[in-house]
Amino acid sequence: MAAGCDLVLSNVLLPSGRVADISVFRGKVCHVGAARACPEIIDCRGMTVLPGAVDMHVHMRGRDQRHKEDWASGSMSALAGGVTVVVDQPNTVPPLVTPESFTRRVAEAREASWCHYAINAGFIPGCDLSALWRRGAMAFGEIFAAASSYAEGLTVAELGDVLSTVSSLGGLCTIHAEEPGAGPDTDLTSHHALRPPEGEAASVRRVRDLNDRGCRLHFCHMSCAESVSNAGNSTVEATPHHLFLSLEEFDPSDTRGKVNPPIRPEAVRRRLVSLWDRIDVLASDHAPHTLAEKRQPFDNAPSGVPGVETMVPLALTFCREKKIPLASLIEKTSQMPCEILGIPRAGFQVGDRADFGVYPQGDVTIDADMLHSRAAWTPFEGKRAAFPVTVIMGGEVVFSDGTFSPGHPVWFPGRGFIGEEPPRNNADTAQP
Repeated sequence: MAAGCDLVLSNVLLPSGRVADISVFRGKVCHVGAARACPEIIDCRGMTVLPGAVDMHVHMRGRDQRHKEDWASGSMSALAGGVTVVVDQPNTVPPLVTPESFTRRVAEAREASWCHYAINAGFIPGCDLSALWRRGAMAFGEIFAAASSYAEGLTVAELGDVLSTVSSLGGLCTIHAEEPGAGPDTDLTSHHALRPPEGEAASVRRVRDLNDRGCRLHFCHMSCAESVSNAGNSTVEATPHHLFLSLEEFDPSDTRGKVNPPIRPEAVRRRLVSLWDRIDVLASDHAPHTLAEKRQPFDNAPSGVPGVETMVPLALTFCREKKIPLASLIEKTSQMPCEILGIPRAGFQVGDRADFGVYPQGDVTIDADMLHSRAAWTPFEGKRAAFPVTVIMGGEVVFSDGTFSPGHPVWFPGRGFIGEEPPRNNADTAQP
């Protein structure tokens, strides 16, 4: 008799077209073929099985911003959307620019996160990037080439310095590239005009020209085709709100569509989608704010939209409409993020992380009441999407038919990490 295992996903349709059983042991795929002896079998006949997604760009808020989101609500929202790894951004309050604040953030995530996580470090002039690298920063940034919510833009000299230092460490810089103009920010149309596609594309080019030390670059949330083209050999990400929403879908005064970079006109959106094959990563830029905050006058309303839970479901429906191949969806939501970050991949090969989402053939209409983010709203209200009925993380069922079960989430530190993972029950001891 074949050796046993912990879990079997039976009748899985693989991207190659082959149907196989996936046997899982101790959190990893141990066999692909006929099922091994197992007490727990999940029949995936008629389902779409995807490797657990990695969302390289989330803002999990917490602490003074926990009314918007915290690690518990944000990570549950991730799992309910088939995302098993999130990468938290450092423009928190306070920002993650000291070893102490970074370590505290890791401890907070360890205490509360339901999914796997990594955390980036920030930069301000004078901060010790080497110390942050040794503490386990996955990457540096998003580094702001222009001001945005809770972050100031860097000068040319400062940007050059951080690229040079991170290059010497062998690290990765993730870049928020924009070139804002001056003027009244009164509605979505003016917001788009003040942060135009041309400025974003020029900013991408300027960052590349500054990068004379060959630092690895990853450009965040590209909103237009020209920016993607200007990125050269750097990796680029696009978000569902830039790929699947257009300016014309919103009332001009609707602050729920206010985000940086802005949602673009339909013609710009279509050109961005046409470069799907060049886009390396699909990431949500999950940036929750409450409806009360969003309902302020337009110029005071914060930029940002929630999106970690809807990212893969929207993209899967887009795929099923024959607009993108399933293999490329897997590549951009799971394989490429793992490759860029240097973390073990999830997938269908022996030795892969046993993280999977199991999706039904049908889809549903998105309603904010069905989502788990503390933001309690979504810019994708009314869109069609296919949500997973079951999510497996580390070989354990952590979400099934709307019910969460505790798994064993892990921290993925960056390549420069030297030390030990912060212990549990320590989130309140470190000071920023």
